[in-house]
Order: sequence, then C-alpha cells, then structure tokens
Amino acid sequence: MNNATKLILAAAVVAFGAGRANAIPAFAVQTGQPCSSCHIGGFGPQLTPFGRQFKLEGYTLRAGDAFTAPVSAMAVTSYLHTSADQSSPPAPHYGTNDNVTIDQVGLFIAGGISDNFGGFSQWTYDGVGRAFAWDNLDLRAIDHETLAGSDVLLGLSLNNSPGVQDSWNTLPAWGFPYTSSDLAPAPAAGTLMDGALAQSVLGISAYAYWDSSIYTEVGLYWTPSRWFLRSVGVDPADSGIVAGVAPYVRVAYQKDYGDQNFEVGAFGLFTNLYPGGDMTTGTTDRYSDVGIDASYQFTGDTTNIYTVNARYTHENQNLAATNLLGGATSAQNHLDDLRIDTSYYWHNMVGGSIGAFDTIGSADALIYSGNRTLQPDSSGFVLQADYTPFGGSDAPLGGRFNMRVGVQYFIYTKFDGASYNFDGLERSASDNNTLRLFTWFAL
Repeated sequence: MNNATKLILAAAVVAFGAGRANAIPAFAVQTGQPCSSCHIGGFGPQLTPFGRQFKLEGYTLRAGDAFTAPVSAMAVTSYLHTSADQSSPPAPHYGTNDNVTIDQVGLFIAGGISDNFGGFSQWTYDGVGRAFAWDNLDLRAIDHETLAGSDVLLGLSLNNSPGVQDSWNTLPAWGFPYTSSDLAPAPAAGTLMDGALAQSVLGISAYAYWDSSIYTEVGLYWTPSRWFLRSVGVDPADSGIVAGVAPYVRVAYQKDYGDQNFEVGAFGLFTNLYPGGDMTTGTTDRYSDVGIDASYQFTGDTTNIYTVNARYTHENQNLAATNLLGGATSAQNHLDDLRIDTSYYWHNMVGGSIGAFDTIGSADALIYSGNRTLQPDSSGFVLQADYTPFGGSDAPLGGRFNMRVGVQYFIYTKFDGASYNFDGLERSASDNNTLRLFTWFAL
C-alpha cells in the first residue's frame, strides 16, 4: 500500500470509527446538571447551547465547592451485519460478517480546576485493534474581558486533533453519527480535516467569543517526537509528520432566539506533511482544507427537540512528495466532501436521525488503485434510532450512570468510485450496507 493511500485510509478510519464517541458523567456531577442539560438526546456528544457554553468556558462551571471525582469511564459494544460478506480479510479474531465486538473502552480525567482552568483527557482501549492509546485531549485556560464595550470570553486550548476543541457538532471530530465501529466497511477517501491527524499532533489555539455571538480562533499544530507518539500508542507513519506547524482557523456566528439556536461558520486547516514520515524526497505534500458549516437547534419544547447540522469541505492536494515516492500519478488532486444530518428527540430519550454524505474528487491511478474506476467518489445515507433512559435528573449512581442503546443502518449508493463493480470483482456499493446494533455505557 502506498503512503498516500495509507494517509487517506487513516482519515477514513477516524471519520467513521468509534473513536469519536464521548460522554463524561464527571461533568454532570461537577455541574449538578443532568446529561440532558448539556447534550441533545440526553447523551454525548451533541451539545445544547448550555453545553456549548460550558465547553467554551473551559469546563469550569461547578455547582458548589465540594470536591467531585474527575474520573469517568465508557464502553461501546456492537453487533454488525453487512449485506454481503466482506471480500477483504477481516480483522484478526473476526469473521467476514455477523461480528460482535467491544469497540472501545475509555477512561477520562475531566473537570474544572478553578474558575479559569479545566479540560479533559481520554485514554482508550481499541477492542478491534486490541491496543491501548491516548485519545482526545482538550485542556483550557479562560478569562473574561471587556473590550470595546463587549464581553469577550478569551481562551487557550491545548489539544491533539484539529477541531476536537470545537463546540458545534458540525466539524468531523464531533460530527454525526457520533459512534461507529472500526469493523464496518468504509470508503477509502477522506479529507485531512476528517481526522487523519487526530492524536498524532499537538496544537495550541487561542479563541475569542464576543458577546456570546461571534467566535474566532487561530491555532498551530505540530508533530511531537516519535518517542512521545510511540509512548502514547501512536505510530507516526500512519498519518505522516507535519513539517513545521499546521495553521488552523475557525470563525462562527451563533444567535439564540429563545427556544431556537442558529450557527453559521467557516474553517481552514493548512498542512505540509511528510507522507508516512518519509523525508527522503526533501519535499512535502501540501494540503489546504477549507469549508463552511451551519447548525440549527429547536430546544425550547423539552418534549420535541429538533437539530440540523451541515458541513462542506474542499481540499486541495499538492502531493509532490507522494508523487516522487511513486504513490500518486498526479501531484495535483482535490476532494470535496458534503455532510448533512437531522435528528428528532422525544423527551430527550427516544430519537431518530438521518444523515447523508457525498465525497467526490479527482481520479488517480495510484492513490485509488484498489478500485476499478480509480476515483474516490462515495455517497450514501446513515439512519439511526436510539433510546437513552437515564439522561434526566433521575440517573442512577448520583447522576454518574448513563447509557444509550441504538440501531444504525449505513446505506451506500456509491462506494470507492462506483455503484456497481467498484472493485472489479462485481461487488456493488450496496454490498457494504451495514446494520449495527450498539450499546454505549458511561459511568
């Protein structure tokens, strides 16, 4: 497998994998609020306006002076059935279909230290890969200032994935479907913003939130030493090594109208990358990811809650290094990715969601040599229904226990370049349609 393909596959694994799952009961105990105060559907990670503010304020809100244990745990389990047995070799210890697995078990250290400092750190056991590694990190320092007559929330975030610090559920780090399984088939192509750098970089970003309406952020990301990454369970060759620093920018406008909340924004990530960590060419691949996003929430009626999230990303790729290494036929490529999802929740307990995705891009005979069309195009839908019985004020163990049970169905109308015979073996995109039953526990 060439280096460019490895990078794109890494992005796809993060974009569709279980690593995005996140629910932290320690925050519920710290704030004295039920999970439904911060989360749509009574379970993470989709945030309400209150939950967004809690995150932007550095996770510092506390119900009282009493100490609360800043430790939480979570586990995600799945049963998966695909429309046809998978033709590629399954992961070790699994079959080509009808698998039951522990997707992940996670441990969190999370909480506010004072009025100005807080955050969370996650460590995860990958039940499919059977490996333990660090996961999401977001440590913050915040303060309020009055500038030009406006209240401005100023903050710094130390984190390990571009977008993981974002408070809206439109960017890939916290986007729908919020949980999935690494056993599920997934398209090969994904933008760098889709998570290819997650956990393989460190970054510091500074943000300003003006009058709870206008959000601006700039950040810089770099690759830590190989020794550091290996010590936290990450292989730097999987995602490449950032040359120098990778700038990240984010702007958003949010407006509350009582029971309704709107957001529109834009983002950008600009990265020079040594593919697979190979520096022998003396040059890098250059990625420019820019996009726009929007969200809408109706939360005023606690009986009926509606949300819509949307994102469009355009990625320009100058694959000079990969081209010299024989991994790409053209040094100039691009990807365009569109995502939209909508959900409805009844009493923050029973919910249904529908998501659609469409990825298109330029053909390349080496990057996409694993499919017949030599193109990255994939599209489809995700359906989900779920039940969260303990998201309210009556959660067991003093608010620490929560759980969600759900069913997902991934429908592919196009997979790795085609609807039919995408791999030259007469397999259809619909052969990868996946039924997933999952349980998600948090404590």
